[in-house]
Formats: sequence, C-alpha cells, structure tokens
Amino acid sequence: MAVLIQVLLPPPTTIVFSNSFSTKLILTRRLRCRISNSSEVKSDEGAPKLEYKPGPLDDFFMQSFRNKLVEEVGSDSEKPGYVGLIELVKLLLLKGRTRSETSDAAVRILKSLFPPLILELYKLLIAPIAQGKLAALMVARVTVLTCQWLMGPSKVNIIDLPNGESWDSGVFVEKCQYLEESKCVGVCINTCKLPTQTFFKDYMGVPLVMEPNFKDYSCQFKFGVAPPEDDGNVNEPCFETCSIAGRRKLKSGECPLA
Repeated sequence: MAVLIQVLLPPPTTIVFSNSFSTKLILTRRLRCRISNSSEVKSDEGAPKLEYKPGPLDDFFMQSFRNKLVEEVGSDSEKPGYVGLIELVKLLLLKGRTRSETSDAAVRILKSLFPPLILELYKLLIAPIAQGKLAALMVARVTVLTCQWLMGPSKVNIIDLPNGESWDSGVFVEKCQYLEESKCVGVCINTCKLPTQTFFKDYMGVPLVMEPNFKDYSCQFKFGVAPPEDDGNVNEPCFETCSIAGRRKLKSGECPLA
C-alpha cells in the first residue's frame, strides 16, 4: 500500500531485534506517525479536534470491504457509498441467528481481506518480539493509516497495561461514524468489537480490547491488552433509535443480544 508515512524519532534511541532470518527490525521507543490525510483543527472551545480528509486509497478499501460483505450476506444494497455499506452490515446482523454466528461471519470477512501467509508470518515472527510490544505498536499505526475511512478521525495514543507499563499502542477514535451511522449498539458489538478482538488475537497474535463509549460515540482501542472476562460493554442496551430492534420487533435493550 502506497501510504505516505513520516516517522519522527524523539528521542533518537532505538532497540534492534534480530531473528533467524538475519533481518533487523528497528523499533523506535516513541514512534509518532504523521499521516498525510489527517490533521488537527481547533474546535469552538479551543480544544484540538481531529479532522479526516479521505485519501486516494479510501475508495479501494471501502469497495474491498463491501465486496466481502456482499459475499457473506448474499446480496448487495442499492444505496451507494457509506450508507450502502452500513445497510449491508445491518443485514449481516439480521442474518445471524445468534451473536456467535454474526461474530464468526465478521471474522471471516476480516480474514478474507488479508493474504493468509501475511497473517501467519505476522503471528509467527512479529508477535513474539519484545513480549508483543512491537506487534502492538505496528498494528496501532496501520489501523490509523488504513481504517479512518471506516471509523472516522483517529490517532495513536498511550495506554496503560495491567502490568504497569505504558505503550503507545492505543488508537483513539474521536467519534466513530460506524456507530453513529448505524445507530445500533448491536452492530457495534457483534460486527465490530467482538470479531475485531477475536481476529487480532487469534490470527495476528495481538491481544486487543475495544472500549466504545455509547454516549459520545468515541472508542478506545488498546492493542496489547486482553479483554476482561466480564466486559460490561457487551450487554449495553441499544439506542431508542435502533432500526434493527424495530425490524425484529424487539425492545431496544434486546438488540445487542442478537
């Protein structure tokens, strides 16, 4: 993917890892990515606010994702662009008879977007390095570089790990347009949060917990952190405006349990 990345190195200290293939992976302790198609602007209150400008690869990413959704759902939406994409996601949720079925289908879609060999090599060669730190830092940056068309403005940030360490392997989504457009907690939980966590852990060897905020639509990704056994987000009630609950003739609070 021809994406422009400018890496700043403050401080210039580096850690060098060697593997059996005699290659060198250089990890800068505090990597900061400057992304050519995202920037910060000042809001009315004076606080920095992220702004995302679609790049030339965004249409490709969206169409690829949409094609995989069509294959899984079995039909396409007549609506163009992002609106049509969200309609397909809702159909995916409606198609699944259980939460597990929906999550498994979403994982299949994520897997199909990557050549299998890349996932296997990443899990085998990159994930074990430095107790998983390198892999977590890398996927955080790739997520920001390739997924803002889906989620909206986002940036890499520092997160705290359960062992007391702090890694800059987080991704903060200021206002997730996937959730905002779908207006459905069930869509967020069953087609995004749960399958994405499963995909990164099982197929890339990177633990991930996603913490959506259903009040302001923000979301915090924490690469390198495993989900808690009792994840309260999973059983959040849905919005009053949830269209899927209406189509299934359910109460709004039942939608996430699809």
